[in-house]
Amino acid sequence: MATTDILQKFEAAVERVRTAPADGPIRPSNEIKLRMYALFRQASEGDVDSKRPGLLDPVGRFKYDAWAKLSGTSKDAAMQDYVAEVEALERKYG
Repeated sequence: MATTDILQKFEAAVERVRTAPADGPIRPSNEIKLRMYALFRQASEGDVDSKRPGLLDPVGRFKYDAWAKLSGTSKDAAMQDYVAEVEALERKYG
């Protein structure tokens, strides 16, 4: 179970990402976007438990593979890493 402190930080970081303007100053690379996606899914749902998308869904495959790499990572650790990534992006582009 996530500690209250990390859960609050995670939820605040998720909200900052969700409300960031698409044309704002933060322009993460696709690699960073995939990492953020994977950390969010791992923190929210745990290990991936679905089938890998087929060849006709390359974006889905990239997302699946990024998430699957985090298999075994605890939800708390994924939340902490997500918060750290958001803070790093904010420092870099803020």
